[in-house]
Amino acid sequence: MAKLSKNWGPLHPAPPPPESERLAKTSLDRAAQLALYRYMQLTRMVEDRLGNLYRQNQVVGGLYSSRGQEACAVGSAYALSPQDYVGPLIRNLGTMMVRGILPSEFMMQYMARGGSPTGGKDANTHFGDLSRGVVAPISMLGALIPVMAGVALGARMQGRDSVALTYIGDGGTSTGDFHEGLNLAAVLSLPLVLIVENNGYAYSTPTSRQMRIQDIAIRAAGYGIPGEIVDGNDVLAVYEATRRAVERARGGAGPSLLEAKTFRMKGHAEHDDAGYVPRELFEEWRKKDPIDRFERHLLGGALATREELDAIVRSLDAMLNEEVDRALASPLPPPERAFEGVYA
Repeated sequence: MAKLSKNWGPLHPAPPPPESERLAKTSLDRAAQLALYRYMQLTRMVEDRLGNLYRQNQVVGGLYSSRGQEACAVGSAYALSPQDYVGPLIRNLGTMMVRGILPSEFMMQYMARGGSPTGGKDANTHFGDLSRGVVAPISMLGALIPVMAGVALGARMQGRDSVALTYIGDGGTSTGDFHEGLNLAAVLSLPLVLIVENNGYAYSTPTSRQMRIQDIAIRAAGYGIPGEIVDGNDVLAVYEATRRAVERARGGAGPSLLEAKTFRMKGHAEHDDAGYVPRELFEEWRKKDPIDRFERHLLGGALATREELDAIVRSLDAMLNEEVDRALASPLPPPERAFEGVYA
């Protein structure tokens, strides 16, 4: 983690730690750490199942993967309380599952089935559920930041002890909504946590081609709020940094910006082979796979045995087989439903 100056800018940003370095210290007990492992494995396994459905022409539209970034979504969402709200993006499948969204809901949504959360009217992860504290994603990147600032303001006006959290990619930090939403949250000292998932590429454009800075966290200084760099492939580091930011927001100290350094191990979408990314980058980050690193932490720290971790994967595999069958059994929506729940 980078040291912070009194103006909240990182003084000595560091690259992600080498493979042999231990994960961050944590306050989480063994059961909670096994829950993190389960959610990260579940995220990857659900996306693998969706990839199979995509190749079977069952998916309507595009399919977007978070492979390699699971620790960002799972670690941050796990730091929230039930009364909090989260605004995920299309790669934050893990966030939504921590909040209680079922794998079959994602599958039906991607397949535009009648049993999906939107009744077949939309695709991928474009749905929310306020009863589970999930605000629906918005395709226009950056737009969720002012929305979640509004959620935070509304919760405060209603006297709720709630924190709002949302995400943005490195490319999305160049949008006007990023500035307007974060500036509003800072000026009003709103309980908002913004996580920048910096994976080095905005679709095919490397960050070096769209900004002069290497560390997006230094932008926090321009808003007078804390900025922190975290190893985005260390789920414990992400959890602890988010927990601190959430506690700060809940305590009335205003928003924080967390920059998670990570890397997406697939292209922008399932159809994209990521040929624009140097192969050596994939090899470098493959050694830092967040699930593999966390497995080594659990095994090396005597927090789990190989048999226990294998049992978790087997149970998830069996559950997902049932979830796939449930999703495939959901029929396409009847034509007349197109007129329900819409504005005229």
